[in-house]
Amino acid sequence: MTLADGILARPAVEVGPRLLGALLGRAGVRLRITEVEAYLGPGLDPGSHAFRGQTRRNASMFGPSGHLYAYFSYGMHVCANIVCSPGGEASAVLLRAGEIVDGVAEARMRRPTSRSDRDLARGPARLTLALGIGLGDDGANLGEAPFTLTLPPQPVAFRSGPRTGVGGAGGGAEYPWRFWIPGDASVSPYRRHPKLGAEPDSR
Repeated sequence: MTLADGILARPAVEVGPRLLGALLGRAGVRLRITEVEAYLGPGLDPGSHAFRGQTRRNASMFGPSGHLYAYFSYGMHVCANIVCSPGGEASAVLLRAGEIVDGVAEARMRRPTSRSDRDLARGPARLTLALGIGLGDDGANLGEAPFTLTLPPQPVAFRSGPRTGVGGAGGGAEYPWRFWIPGDASVSPYRRHPKLGAEPDSR
């Protein structure tokens, strides 16, 4: 069974918690996923890149599940998502944080400004740097080299809350689609969007 035929073929809000504890590797570095955010498709999720339909930028999000959707954020950083649901539905899980479990030395070389090993992949831009993911990986099949993705055999305990930095209708308590492993040191701090009302750090 391929990745696209199994758990990842479900909506992102179901897949997100199941990705916690999964092992994602690329070219010698592997991490354990500890924090994610779910995003749905056209007309369903105001915080999603796909809310208004398909564009050249978000095309991979509309592709088959088990592939990567990578995009440039704020003109500075690459962020990576795992595409979910059947092709055409545009559902994806943003990889927000992880713990490096293999290839720590290589990850340190890619992230020389990291203050500690817990920070190597603590945040979506740091995670992609640690794994060496670039825009050229957009659309890549996570079941093929240089990627490996191993899902945990059983769901892990998790918590949920508002997505980080999402403003407008897609932010706040109405969309508690950030999922994380409680107490894990690699989980990034919650930051509300400046246009939203104050939200407690639910970690």
